[in-house]
Amino acid sequence: MLAPDNPRALALRRQFRRIPSPPRCKMCHAPFGGIGGFVLKPWFGPWEKNPQLCKACIGGLVKNGPGGAEVEISLLFADIRGSTTMGEHLRPTEFSALLHSFYRIAAAAIADHEGVVDKFVGDEAIGLFIPGFAGRDHAAKAIAAGRALLAAVGRRDASTSGPIPVGAGIHTGIAYVGSVGASGEISDFTALGDVVNSTARLASLAAAGELLVSTVAASHAELVADGLERRAVDVRGRDEGLEVLVIHPAG
Repeated sequence: MLAPDNPRALALRRQFRRIPSPPRCKMCHAPFGGIGGFVLKPWFGPWEKNPQLCKACIGGLVKNGPGGAEVEISLLFADIRGSTTMGEHLRPTEFSALLHSFYRIAAAAIADHEGVVDKFVGDEAIGLFIPGFAGRDHAAKAIAAGRALLAAVGRRDASTSGPIPVGAGIHTGIAYVGSVGASGEISDFTALGDVVNSTARLASLAAAGELLVSTVAASHAELVADGLERRAVDVRGRDEGLEVLVIHPAG
């Protein structure tokens, strides 16, 4: 399932993407909303323990229990800059609306480029670009998703409060990808490892409107670096820093 160009996974996701409407299963993209979600609900409805996964996908994972594999993937982390200050100046309902607008934009950008929405944590969105779902060009798709996300949040109509200040980071490397849980029960499908922590750090260092792409991810994606700023950044917990390319999608 995690291997590059898995024909069954890619075909299923392409088919479901044609059926409206979101939200969707973060693995197979089965729709949970609209008439499509109503028709598919008996087989692909949201799993009661984690509504980001459908019953069919979790059923397949449960057969073997928690487990996964080490595979090369690309990750996209995106953070709202200055969210604490924004929360102090906006009414709770306004701040909640802004977060939901960010989640909606991030989910669309990730899913439209064959990524998996790992999770939303506070003011942060995490996308996984796994070879089995995104294909061998997973790094290029992660970069395209990051560009699309930042371009969308930079528009005046991004939220009822206007543009959303977001910084993002992308990195490629080996991660443990699979289902996790306690006492033999699966609770989520996610990625673990140094590449995950490093990508989170890149996102935290990106200014609003910046996409920091590690040179590892850029090389994998065959990104043309002409005219892009290069920057060396320190990554907490690593002996060596990372070199990144700085992209300003709205610039």
